[in-house]
This record gives sequence, structure tokens and C-alpha cells, in this order.
Amino acid sequence: MQKVKVISLNVNGIRAAKKKGLIEWIVSQAPDYICIQETRAQKKDLDLSFFSIALNNSCLKGTYCFSMKPGYSGVAIFSQKQPTKIIAGINIPEFDAEGRVLRMDFDNLYDSSPSFSLVSIYFPSGSASEKRQESKFRFLTEIKKKLWEWDQEQNLTGRQFLICGDWNIAHEEVDLKNWKQNKKNSGFLSEEREWLTDVFDKGWRDIFRHLRPNDVTYTWWSQRGRARENNVGWRIDYQVATTDLANRCRKIWVEKEPKLSDHAPLIALYDL
Repeated sequence: MQKVKVISLNVNGIRAAKKKGLIEWIVSQAPDYICIQETRAQKKDLDLSFFSIALNNSCLKGTYCFSMKPGYSGVAIFSQKQPTKIIAGINIPEFDAEGRVLRMDFDNLYDSSPSFSLVSIYFPSGSASEKRQESKFRFLTEIKKKLWEWDQEQNLTGRQFLICGDWNIAHEEVDLKNWKQNKKNSGFLSEEREWLTDVFDKGWRDIFRHLRPNDVTYTWWSQRGRARENNVGWRIDYQVATTDLANRCRKIWVEKEPKLSDHAPLIALYDL
């Protein structure tokens, strides 16, 4: 059994984050896996430094799922291990064109967990317009089907799943500072929260809340005003896992510094 470090981070533009020290920070953390959201780039925009990050005794190799729209959305996974399979998208053109879901399968790496899948996911935001909120609701419908499909895969094969990313939903009142003022705003709508409750009731684990049930910790702050300085934030970034894998998480925390994005990295250690 070995300790495995997994990081999830919405970079709000991977090129901008690199200028703020993203690559150096990743090297200092030396994760086994890092899931990145909102890359806001296309392949032609990125040089080799965005695909391979040298560590002391290894190398993180990056795989991307790009949005067709320039400067928008996009996810990636960096891994020290070679995946046995890579699946980009969920076979829904509306969302696959936006580069929102990337899955990597790993097999026979760890004695205690021979098969697991890592997913980097970026849920749509509905805050810009009613049209975008409708798109978000459609995404919730489709991704729930995928979650049930993955759950069935786990039941049939024993494969464990870890889904890391920006879910753009704060689940409970404790998960955002100004919850009363946001009850009618995207990200804290009752329909969104009920959707997330249903996901967790079906067995998927919110690992942060599982291990730290009473913590008041946020992962995203508006860039308006002095929200981050005053800690007026939202917890919308998650590591969500099937039960067996969730039970193997020993520690999870939010890394507040350095400020690489309007989101903070969510870091977890697993015994695998």
C-alpha cells in the first residue's frame, strides 16, 4: 500500500496560471495525478511545457480534452502513470464540444485497488444568462446518467472511480459565505442542491465533507471586490469517489497559497 496524492484545480486559464507559477508549484507538490479544469486553450496555443512536467524521479504527462471554442472551458489530467484507456467526453455533442469531461482508466497499478478511473470534470456555470442555466440543467441530466453508468461499472467489475473538478454547485449552507443572498442564484439553486443530494444519497462520496464534516472551507472566490481577502467564498470544487476509494482517503485539504487562480487547489492523499 502506498500514499497517492491527487490534486484538483480550476486554473481559470492554464496559460495565465503558468505565468503565476503553476508549473513550479506542481513540481513542488509532486502529485501522482492532477486534474485541471477551465484550461481555456487549444492545442496550438500550448508548447511542450504544458504536456510534460519533470519531477525529481518521474514525469507528469498531460492529456487534454479541448473545447472547440477558443479560450473557453477545457479539462486535462496529468499523471505519473500510463493509463490503459482514455475517454474524452460523454457522447453528448453539446457538452463534448465544450471539453467538459475527461476519463483515464488505470489497471493493475496498486495491489489494494487494481482498477480505478480518474475523471476531470468541469460543470457549466449558469450565472451568465438564463440560456446558460438551461444548458447547465441539461448537463446535470446527462452527467447523472453517466454517474449511474459508472456506478454500475463499479458493481459489475469492482472498478473504483474518483471524479475531480469544478462542479459549480455549493451543496449546503455551510459551503458558501452568503447563502441567504444566493438562494436564487446559479450554483445554489434548490434544484441544483437537490440534484447533488441525490448523487450523494446514491452512494457517491463528497470526500472533503466525509472527512471534515464541520469545516467551513471555500475553494472559489469572486474576483470582484475583496472577496478572497475577506474569505467570502464558495465550496464548489470536489473530489467525489465510489465508496471503497473514498474510504481509502486519509487526508484532504484546500491549499490557499499561492494564488494561482480564482480557485484554490483541492488536495487529497489516498492509501492504494
